[in-house]
Amino acid sequence: MPIAVLCPNCKAQFRVSEKFAGKQGPCPKCKATITIPEAEEIQIHAPEATDKGTKLGAPSNDPKPIRRKKFELNPVLAAGMVGGSILVVFVAWIAGDFLLGSRALLAVGLAAISIPLCVGGYEILRDSELDSYRGAELWLRAGICGLVYAGLWVGFYYVPESMFANNWNWLFIPVPFLAVGALTAFLTFELSFENAAVHYAFYLFVTLALRWLVGLPALWNLAPPPTTII
Repeated sequence: MPIAVLCPNCKAQFRVSEKFAGKQGPCPKCKATITIPEAEEIQIHAPEATDKGTKLGAPSNDPKPIRRKKFELNPVLAAGMVGGSILVVFVAWIAGDFLLGSRALLAVGLAAISIPLCVGGYEILRDSELDSYRGAELWLRAGICGLVYAGLWVGFYYVPESMFANNWNWLFIPVPFLAVGALTAFLTFELSFENAAVHYAFYLFVTLALRWLVGLPALWNLAPPPTTII
């Protein structure tokens, strides 16, 4: 690497090969004897360490918080949910006799309200510190969960009436339905198992209330009438 030389006599600047470092020779301009300086040692400075011990320019190993998208309830959506709830209650109360005449209509109505109920329950019970499901993915998961919930009511319809004759059987009848319902919410919405159980309980509470408005008998009145022996 060439060495920069400054003549102390005539102030001329020039470069010489590094093989002449430390040697003496005449200035090419004024012929004065000068000493060639030693080759400069170039030090490559390492990046300075930051307060956290990492180098500048190097990726930090410190975890960075994940920014969540803040959910803001759309006023139109909120109004639609409130209006839809009022409409469902009104239809169940006014058209109860008409719905009772067709099991198909009852099944369609149950499926129609199950999906929005699952969405509403999820919004109430989800962990606000975690990112949540939105849009099409939310409705897809709610659709799966709602159809399973509605299917549990269909399965309950096929429980033999003789099972309701003994009140002690109520200690066992709800267990498989509650287990399947909680497991469904746990898998579809990734809630904690406790919140998943509450999610299904919320669905049961609302559908039981609608069942009463339609005019269906209470669950504890499903037992067959006692046989009269003459």
